Amino acid sequence: MDSLQSTLVSLTGLRNISLLVVPALWVNSIAAHFYAVSLTRGRFTNSSPRDYLSSIQKKEKKTSTDLKFIRAEAAQQNGFENLPFAAAAFVAGIVAKLPVAELNSWALLYLISRVVYNLLYINTTSESLSNARSVVFVGGIGILFKIFISSAIALNKLA
Repeated sequence: MDSLQSTLVSLTGLRNISLLVVPALWVNSIAAHFYAVSLTRGRFTNSSPRDYLSSIQKKEKKTSTDLKFIRAEAAQQNGFENLPFAAAAFVAGIVAKLPVAELNSWALLYLISRVVYNLLYINTTSESLSNARSVVFVGGIGILFKIFISSAIALNKLA
């Protein structure tokens, strides 16, 4: 972790980058939406974006592109749904004064898990790979649990 911490400080000039992971997670989430829109080749309308998704979902015969669009939109939604949980975990780690190198490592590992999750969600059509996606998801949530539990233990030692 020390070499990672040294690299982060030299690249960013910042000791604690865990809160910077929050906007990176937002970008990762919206990137899935931008990718979904790119799949529509101009048919997507921003004036009623949810109607477009609904119309694709209602189609009886969906193309592989339709299915990929649906998965990309779902990946975006999942990312935004999990963003507050991640932000709260990082703030808890800062408040509890967890070791910065440890918090940075967990935050970056969580970000990596979300990127991998999106890639698997968008591109997976087989049941076995969708199971891998679920494992990546649960692993990412496990990282956040680790931060929360470590924070609770650290705060109880301070009390």
